[in-house]
Amino acid sequence: MFRPLLLGAMALSLSLGTGILQAQDDVQKSALHDFRVVTVAEGLEVPWSMAWLPGGDMLVTERIGRLRIIRDGELLDAEVPGVPEVFTTGGQAGLFDVLPHPEFSSNQYLYLSFAKPLEDLGTSTTAVVRGRLVNDRLEDVEEIFAADATGAGHYGGRIAFDQQGYLYVTLGDRMAPPSGDLRAHPAQDLSNHHGVIVRLNDDGSVPSDNPYVGQSGIKPEIWSYGHRSPQGLAFDPGTGNMWMTEHGPQGGDELNLITPAKNYGWPVVGRGVNYGPGTPIHESIGLEGMEEPAHFWVPSIAASGLVFYTGSRFPSWNGNIIAGGLAGEQLARLTLSADGTEVMLEETLLPYIGRIRDVRQGPDGYIYVAIEDRTRAPTPIVRLEPVN
Repeated sequence: MFRPLLLGAMALSLSLGTGILQAQDDVQKSALHDFRVVTVAEGLEVPWSMAWLPGGDMLVTERIGRLRIIRDGELLDAEVPGVPEVFTTGGQAGLFDVLPHPEFSSNQYLYLSFAKPLEDLGTSTTAVVRGRLVNDRLEDVEEIFAADATGAGHYGGRIAFDQQGYLYVTLGDRMAPPSGDLRAHPAQDLSNHHGVIVRLNDDGSVPSDNPYVGQSGIKPEIWSYGHRSPQGLAFDPGTGNMWMTEHGPQGGDELNLITPAKNYGWPVVGRGVNYGPGTPIHESIGLEGMEEPAHFWVPSIAASGLVFYTGSRFPSWNGNIIAGGLAGEQLARLTLSADGTEVMLEETLLPYIGRIRDVRQGPDGYIYVAIEDRTRAPTPIVRLEPVN
């Protein structure tokens, strides 16, 4: 059963590795809704993503390579069999997103993104598979996309369907050094999949109306480019607009409104600096022909999962963006302009709760948060429940 995760000064001292749920009143205050934090499941090892099936089951990926099921409020002991081999070497590799097909009820398709081992190179790339989830196991698993990009980290790996049924995958710059000729950086080179968002049909084929289809020397899957480490991806259900959060380096995390064939500038433009000494990276904060972020965070919050809230539990948050933060250990609630293109207001929710890896809206209208620990200590999934 779900149970309150008490935050009272006399009731709580819960360590979550990098952060501690600080002693606070049981009721969490915010500008428009007060709420409580309620535990959904415990004992997960680096949970990365959450999704729901039509029957009510909740799916959770653990970065170590496991797909788990929460059914009737209980985390099942057995992992879902059929998940492909996952590369887990290093601090960022592993199993990433889980996403049911929009017509899952009829086709049972489930999509997973992950770090795929490349045995001949001793490294990995970001890949996407789909399979049918039948009797709690994945069957007929097939790879539908593998990125032409390798490196030490910055895999990306967020996946999402738009309202027309196209599949989008975020891909990071794989930690290619931002030095030397910045305009020759792989994230500025359309002949590879470094630092891009790709757009696919649901079977992995390339849509004929992608912006670069038929252009020599350019990957036809590319939708946008010039990204560093995109970690959140969501569509505004009202406008259909795509929004993405990505990590800057030391400073300069971004929220971007994504449009096709646009260059988002990494590493030529940005607000971050080199780790440690804080020396400059970019040519400028902004340049003509490179998109400005809709919102940015300095210092960085290490942006993670992203969702548009559309539920009835928090009616005054309807249409708001809720963005997670790893290093920031918080949720950011962002209010958009009437036309849905500009950020007008930011409010911080759940400060110091721990490293938030994902945030989603459940079918019940509550907001669910996956918390991770750098040391792989067990962590919970919690949800926000209104008290007013």
